Amino acid sequence: MRKIIKKSSKFIKRSSKKAGMSPGSLVHVGEQKIDKALISIMNYDPDRLEEKQLKRIDESYAYKDTPPVTWINIDGLHDVELIEKIGAHFGIHSLTLEDIVNTGQRPKVDDFEDYIYLVFKMLKFDDTTGHIASEQVSLILGPHYLISFQEAAGDVFNFVRERIRKGRVRIRKSGPDYLAYALIDAVVDHYFLILEKIGEKIELFEDRVHSEPTPEVLQNIHALKREIIYFRKQVWPIREVLNVWQKTESPLMQEAHKVFISDVYDHTIQVIDTIESFRDIIGGMMDLYLSTLSNRMNEVMKVLTIMATIFIPLTFVAGIYGMNFKFMPELEWKWSYPVLWILLIVIFLGMLLYFKRKKWL
Repeated sequence: MRKIIKKSSKFIKRSSKKAGMSPGSLVHVGEQKIDKALISIMNYDPDRLEEKQLKRIDESYAYKDTPPVTWINIDGLHDVELIEKIGAHFGIHSLTLEDIVNTGQRPKVDDFEDYIYLVFKMLKFDDTTGHIASEQVSLILGPHYLISFQEAAGDVFNFVRERIRKGRVRIRKSGPDYLAYALIDAVVDHYFLILEKIGEKIELFEDRVHSEPTPEVLQNIHALKREIIYFRKQVWPIREVLNVWQKTESPLMQEAHKVFISDVYDHTIQVIDTIESFRDIIGGMMDLYLSTLSNRMNEVMKVLTIMATIFIPLTFVAGIYGMNFKFMPELEWKWSYPVLWILLIVIFLGMLLYFKRKKWL
């Protein structure tokens, strides 16, 4: 029973401690993955970049209305007080803050008057355990700023940061809506790396199903199927998020940048199609495993049946001359023993030849 509960927790986040509370109550739901919340900031325009770590959240307040683009990143959703403070200063709705600290939130996009809220899953594949680790990422897209909330330090956004540091690239000349696109694009691109890892495991298990269809292989196939189902569960809603985001009429979104969102949408569809193909392949592997076991059992039964069939006449002859009758003419004959052996060998070889002609061997 304990194992079942442990496995199910990956699909269902427990939120029993929120039971009975009013909407908008800030309670962290999920696992605390970092000891202390970390705050970093990147403030930039085409000609200037300011990057630093903040010790207090109030140091970011001055960047709310500054014309250059400001990216505020917060690692650590367990610090409810910090998130409540930044929500109060940047005018973030209490229901949005509730969704930010609830790590079981389904990916979605909400268009408010002053900001756009996006939430999605950042996934990583653990080569050691073979499991997909999920982390919730929330984005608050404002007029001149983008606030990202992550569960822990370490993400897939380093390539985006490097692009910002280079200067005079598209991302430095664009607004926070393009930065939000770049972050989601980095997450979706990382999905393809996970697909590559899963594809390698599928090829490995396919070879093992043919060569050594053991119960361990079946367990590995079941585990991989479970990871693919979990992968699909996290990716599927992003298609809807991108579709809604692309069609929004918010002034926070530049029309010229919607084509990039459409490109990420196409990539997401490609990821989903590949996941569906992997699901079909895994289902076929399980059928192949059962068929291989059945064929091996049939081969064993065929060999045993042939052996038993060969020994039926041999046992019959040996049984006749093993009876304890006193008057059996052959028992007194000088050549009875060698003739009996010759007869048994002839029967044995004759039956083998017959089975060979029938292609039973």
